[in-house]
Amino acid sequence: MTPERDRTAARLLRSSAEHSYDPEVEIDWAAPYEPDLYFVPPHRSSLYGTDLWAGLTEAQRITLTRHEVASIAGLGIWFETILMQLLLRGYYKQDPTAAHAQYALTEVADECRHSVMFGRMIDWLGTPVYKPTGVNEALGKWIAATGTGPRMFAAILICEEILDTLQREAMASEQVQPLVRMVSRIHVVEEARHVRYAREELARQVRTAGRGRLLFDKLVIGRAAYLCGRRLIHPGVYRSIGLDPEAGHRAAMANPRFQETIRWSGERVVAYLDELDLIGGPGRPLWRRSGLLPAACRDHTVLPDRGVDLVLEDFGRPDQPVGDVPGA
Repeated sequence: MTPERDRTAARLLRSSAEHSYDPEVEIDWAAPYEPDLYFVPPHRSSLYGTDLWAGLTEAQRITLTRHEVASIAGLGIWFETILMQLLLRGYYKQDPTAAHAQYALTEVADECRHSVMFGRMIDWLGTPVYKPTGVNEALGKWIAATGTGPRMFAAILICEEILDTLQREAMASEQVQPLVRMVSRIHVVEEARHVRYAREELARQVRTAGRGRLLFDKLVIGRAAYLCGRRLIHPGVYRSIGLDPEAGHRAAMANPRFQETIRWSGERVVAYLDELDLIGGPGRPLWRRSGLLPAACRDHTVLPDRGVDLVLEDFGRPDQPVGDVPGA
């Protein structure tokens, strides 16, 4: 265990002790919907700007966003459940007195709360539980049972950072339901630690991985990117507004505005993975099809990781009034 690795873990443990929240206490789960507010910023809805969107009533547009945020939460639970299994398998082999190992368990505790929080939000939304099925479900089980090294941390980072980008905007938007904003705020504050931990661990593991290992890992990472880009919004959400699921999904994937949302949501993580040379090789075609790649490929500047302390400074405690968030 390197001193640098344990120093980072020790700092994250201190931050966890000072800035961890209980969604059961922080969130008013009995709160009703605000009738005129969306559940995601409307310009991030998958059909925004299409003829289909123009033909929807305001109530139908709000309903669609209610199901879309449920889809995003369902994917988040799915990835977090995989991550918890990966972290526990890694912990089993580590020195339990080391700060790095102790932070892994602390992150598992965070993810337990997040998954419960997302599950409670889905129940509050009154929607089906949207999650990967079929081949995607099978691949998730496989990586949960076998994932190690770069493919483990990179695959999880893709989902974590896409959700983080979407939630940073949602928590500051006065067009979004207060409960969704509060869930987003808690997740953003706590996930900042997880992103730092995963980024640093990924960089270390890439430096020590062999060429053959990295080629295979790039394929797995590309498949994770494809899932996040193409199935962030589950086709089933379109039933809520009377559309055939596959027709709605095709319209969303062909929608230039939603294509830009997908690219925007992945800009930070794509730039970081590109810096580590994890986007080329056999996974490249999957990255192209994911919709995450083009903008980041044109701009190879890695956006700075603002770090845990700056994130907490920006967003404060979850009970801070949402309107006080900078940029709101």
